[in-house]
Amino acid sequence: MNTFDLVALLVTLAAVFGWTNHRFLRLPATIGLLVLSMIFTLALVALGKAGIADLGFLVAALEAVDLDEALLKGMLGALLFAGALHINLDDLRENKWVISLLASAGVITSTFLVGSCAWWLFGWLGLEVPFLVCLVFGALISPTDPIAVGAILRKAGVPKSLLVKITGESLFNDGVGVVLFLVIVEVAGLGQGHGGVTPPQVLKLLGIEVVGGFLFGGILGWVVYRMLKAVDAYQVEILLTLALVTGGYALAQALHVSGPLAMVVAGLLIGNRGRALAMSERTVQRLDSFWELSDDFLNSVLFVMIGIEVLILDLAPGFLLAGIMAIPLILGARFVSVGFPVRLLKRFRSFSPHAVKILTWSGLRGGISVALALSLPQGEYRDLLVAVTYVVVTFSIVVQGLTVGPLARKLAG
Repeated sequence: MNTFDLVALLVTLAAVFGWTNHRFLRLPATIGLLVLSMIFTLALVALGKAGIADLGFLVAALEAVDLDEALLKGMLGALLFAGALHINLDDLRENKWVISLLASAGVITSTFLVGSCAWWLFGWLGLEVPFLVCLVFGALISPTDPIAVGAILRKAGVPKSLLVKITGESLFNDGVGVVLFLVIVEVAGLGQGHGGVTPPQVLKLLGIEVVGGFLFGGILGWVVYRMLKAVDAYQVEILLTLALVTGGYALAQALHVSGPLAMVVAGLLIGNRGRALAMSERTVQRLDSFWELSDDFLNSVLFVMIGIEVLILDLAPGFLLAGIMAIPLILGARFVSVGFPVRLLKRFRSFSPHAVKILTWSGLRGGISVALALSLPQGEYRDLLVAVTYVVVTFSIVVQGLTVGPLARKLAG
């Protein structure tokens, strides 16, 4: 099976599963696609074990595709840009301190709490994993998914200020989480540098990636904004934003700055200043339609891909148990990591009732965590971390995703 055949299969499955979900299940789109994909995959596994179907060709095709490459270097920039495009900058400014703390100190706190809990849990289960490797797991599981939760909470009638905090945090903490993951991977000796990274080098890498990502995204967004202002042809303007995402993300990687953060900043600039001052009403409508469709398409393919990747996972019973037991520990770490910034800022501003509870349960883990886990090099701990990540992400998307709306309505009521 070549690349085109695999893409054709993924798109076809996404379309069939999307239709089935819309027609019968009526689940939120991303949740329905993941559930149907995993049911389909488990059915294939059962047929394979019964000797009815030969899955060798599909397994070989999946092993040849790097999901982490497809997401981290292909889809992520477009998904973050599309998400940032519809965020009101004034709302973001009003909540800047909350979002900044949640996306920075919150992610760092969660990383160390989850890493410490995982080190204890793995040791208790007889799975001896070094503490630094557990911190790698903490870093990859701490970023929240910016895609699924927004639509669910909007339908649940969550207060606007809280929705802005959740969405803004999710957009920025992906970029921060990726940078933190890469740094800890190097420190743990799992990256290309194979360890030996000193504290000053860590701070330098963080500074270049994060600050560089913000600056590069601002410069890139401003250049494209000026180009948009000089023309009034929606075809050209949509093409410019597409070039911003693809070419800009590739250039960010070449410059070793954070591509995810750059895409968020550029998306905010184009979605606010560009929408107000550089586009006609017709262009705004066409641009929004294009990026909404692109967002839906990429999400559909991504969640189908995540579902069928189960075919090539090592889901040993001990790994599954570790994943199940990790869920409450990760939720506890999330509660602490969002509770501390909220408590700190309550002295200066008010928050919606039960904000910490809603922020905790709405912190869905998604494709970014799976991609980061799959990007780890082959080694004795990789299969464990990937399996635990899959269990946590599946629980997060399906269980939290289906219940966060009713929970938010109940607490807000």
